[in-house]
Amino acid sequence: MARVCEFCGKRTESGAQLARRGLPKKKGGIGLRITGHTLRKFKPNIQRVSAVIDGKTTRVKLCTRCLKSGKIRKPQNRKVPAA
Repeated sequence: MARVCEFCGKRTESGAQLARRGLPKKKGGIGLRITGHTLRKFKPNIQRVSAVIDGKTTRVKLCTRCLKSGKIRKPQNRKVPAA
């Protein structure tokens, strides 16, 4: 499963971009007309991060909203002493 958050299930959504032409009636025109309709995709910002899950460090795919809100705990960096 590509581009899916493993915690909240956020995934790619589809939508549309409408091209409009004309002046709105509020501004004295005859109204807006839709002259084009293009399909587009809204992609979530998915990151691969290391997380501590059930006491083990694993790599997971998360959206940045889950990452910022603290839904996961990142592992502590261990510094290796210089010999």
